[in-house]
Amino acid sequence: MAKSKFEYVRNFELDDTCLRNCYIVVRLDGRNFHKFSEQHNFMKPNDNRALGLMSRSARSVMEELEDITIAYGQSDEFSFVFKRSTTWFKRRASKLMTHVTSQFSSSFVYYWKEYFGEQPLLYPPSFDGRVVLYPSNHNLRDYLSWRQADCHINNLYNTTFWTLVQNGGLTTTQAEERLSGTQAADKNEILFSEFNINYNNESPLHKKGTTLIWEKVNETTTKQIKRPDEEETEITVTRTRKKVTSHSCDIIGDQFWDEHPDILENDQC
Repeated sequence: MAKSKFEYVRNFELDDTCLRNCYIVVRLDGRNFHKFSEQHNFMKPNDNRALGLMSRSARSVMEELEDITIAYGQSDEFSFVFKRSTTWFKRRASKLMTHVTSQFSSSFVYYWKEYFGEQPLLYPPSFDGRVVLYPSNHNLRDYLSWRQADCHINNLYNTTFWTLVQNGGLTTTQAEERLSGTQAADKNEILFSEFNINYNNESPLHKKGTTLIWEKVNETTTKQIKRPDEEETEITVTRTRKKVTSHSCDIIGDQFWDEHPDILENDQC
């Protein structure tokens, strides 16, 4: 690269290299998505089209950055966990955050029609990002547990709120007042006693959010082959490859982590 007298300005750049031996988590949140969801007529309390689009956009990020070992999303947010040994972008926080944010945002726009059909995208969505480091497996699991617990708390409230509005005839202000100060047991009782809704039977996608991980899957295809002096025959070929898979399950307990031991790396001394 050619040198010039102006090159000194590079010295003003901050060193934002992430600490070694730590998991790097990039979390994205939709900016002003309450307004965005209203203007695009999202279904309440959950719009499966929007949730599917969020997951598809997150999968695009993981396929672009294979050092993301797990991602978790709910509502208008997604968290991406880079393995603690990653060297992508020399572990620069700004590079990781901006790449994840731009890839996710552009994918959200690119795949919009796939999930919303002819409903137009009225204006570009916006996502903000942050980078947080977690030094141990225990810390990382607690972080992901926190996000899934948040998913449950929010979904229980929203399910009860919109049931009171849509089925109970309350205004949004009245529903908010009705739920003020209530605990989880109170909301479950309202749903069951007044609307015969058992919250335990609600969709795992809505209660647990979406967890994306890399897994080895077998893919079977058929192909035509023709050997010399033989007729063309069809054979079945099975190949194993890594693929991003989606799960709506509990990630707070041990079972998920016992079934997928390759997600976490050994804690360093």
